[in-house]
Amino acid sequence: MKAHEILNNPFINKGTAFTMEERKENGLIGLLPPYVQTIEEQADQAYQHYLQKPSDLEKRLFLMEIFNTNRTLFYYLFNQHIVEFNPIVYDPTIADTIENYSQLFVDPQYAAYLDINHPENIEETLKNAAGDRDIRLIVATDAEGILGIGDWGVQGVDISVGKLMVYTAAAGIDPASVMPLVIDAGTNRQELLDDPMYLGNRHQRVRGDKYYDFIDKFVQTAESLFPKLYLHWEDFGRSNAATILDKYKKDIPTFNDDIQGTGIVVLGGIFGALDITGEKLTDQVYLCYGGGSAGAGIASRVHAEMVAEGLSEEEAYKHFFMIDQQGLLFDDMDDLTPAQKPFAKKRADFANADELTDLLQVIKTVKPTILVGTSTDAGAFTKEVVEAMCQNTQRPVIFPISNPTKKLEATAEQVIQWSDGKAFVATGVPSGTVSYKGVDYQIGQANNALIYPGLGLGMLASEAKLLTDEMIGAAAHSLSGLVDPGQAGAPVLPPFQYVAEVSIKVAEAVAKMAQEQGLAQAKETDMAKAVRDLKWYPQY
Repeated sequence: MKAHEILNNPFINKGTAFTMEERKENGLIGLLPPYVQTIEEQADQAYQHYLQKPSDLEKRLFLMEIFNTNRTLFYYLFNQHIVEFNPIVYDPTIADTIENYSQLFVDPQYAAYLDINHPENIEETLKNAAGDRDIRLIVATDAEGILGIGDWGVQGVDISVGKLMVYTAAAGIDPASVMPLVIDAGTNRQELLDDPMYLGNRHQRVRGDKYYDFIDKFVQTAESLFPKLYLHWEDFGRSNAATILDKYKKDIPTFNDDIQGTGIVVLGGIFGALDITGEKLTDQVYLCYGGGSAGAGIASRVHAEMVAEGLSEEEAYKHFFMIDQQGLLFDDMDDLTPAQKPFAKKRADFANADELTDLLQVIKTVKPTILVGTSTDAGAFTKEVVEAMCQNTQRPVIFPISNPTKKLEATAEQVIQWSDGKAFVATGVPSGTVSYKGVDYQIGQANNALIYPGLGLGMLASEAKLLTDEMIGAAAHSLSGLVDPGQAGAPVLPPFQYVAEVSIKVAEAVAKMAQEQGLAQAKETDMAKAVRDLKWYPQY
């Protein structure tokens, strides 16, 4: 490998940290300033530069420059400032770079770009993107349902890049073993189709058999090329997300973060609340506000746990209610998604069915003890809504988890104040500590990053054949016990600053369950050791 190829390869480049011996060996003499820096010195220098950037977007672009040139330094720096950097590198700042991806484009970042019009190029694309790297994890998106901002076509590749950054920073998955991937199936966003700078396919989204055949060819090819692959689906539209997951989850190790990840972390938050109250999950009434992929996926996860705790499927469904754009969902509606149908109610069971298009009226009628918002309907959890929840139970669980921040159903401070400190709160975006009546309430973030990095590490360490409901349940249970339930104002989810510790605990729980179920294929039989042996550290 030639000297400049080394300096331009982010997986092996050390920049000014190359020793004199390494410089001689690799033909780098005279190509770098003479002083040899340590990684600590590089990181300090980079952080001081970062602090001078005037906006979050400028900070992200600066960090991406480091990412593009030196992965080890990037992750060393990220690990030092993980709470500060996460909202810069990922959500919510990443929304700005997705929306402006074509205008800001500088580097493809070792991503794979699959063009739906050229299925014959799938294998070549994957081989080219992998190079000589052993790919263990792919995050794939078609970018139809990005965050709270919708369809962004090929520009959504940034979500795959960002997701993998968190996998590595939180759980230590080797960045050389991952591949961000976008399936460019077109876009229905007219402003992109009309934009002369747009870098993706300029046609409406492809639907139906052509789309699903392309997905199938991608999955089969990826599985063939990368036999130890864990495949993560991200931000697919509600019409495709569950269909794709359901097709492959019984055959390959695969995961959809919007459907499963959010469900795991919300369930973990509910467990955290019930640890404090001593109540049982099977006694709760769950109201889902927002019946898209995330909302239905969370409800399905909590429902599965109620069944695991002794209820029949039919009994458990009686504890669930779902509101979407139509209001409370009834089974006579002809526009229900497959994921919504199990939660729809019989209209005849409600004397006031016509009034149940309003959230407050639904709460007064069905008396939920848990309210989870995934609607992106900003401000929907009003003072009256929170007060009504407090009429149903002494300590309601109220999780407004839509993101980005401008889409929150309510802020943590509002929920604490309006509930007089009674509600358990977790939000979908970072929230500061709320001080109310002498108590400092730490607000847990229903951040999927508490779950999916450790889940992935556990899957890879165990080389599990499949990701099962039992493994998912083990991940959710592993979140409890990391905070002190006896502390006033204790969060229901571990603060993000402990994500590295959380990820190890999640990984071990997942790997051990894979082993118990006979699904682990790793040669190492001590799953805790397998997890720790696989973890990558950013060091030269």
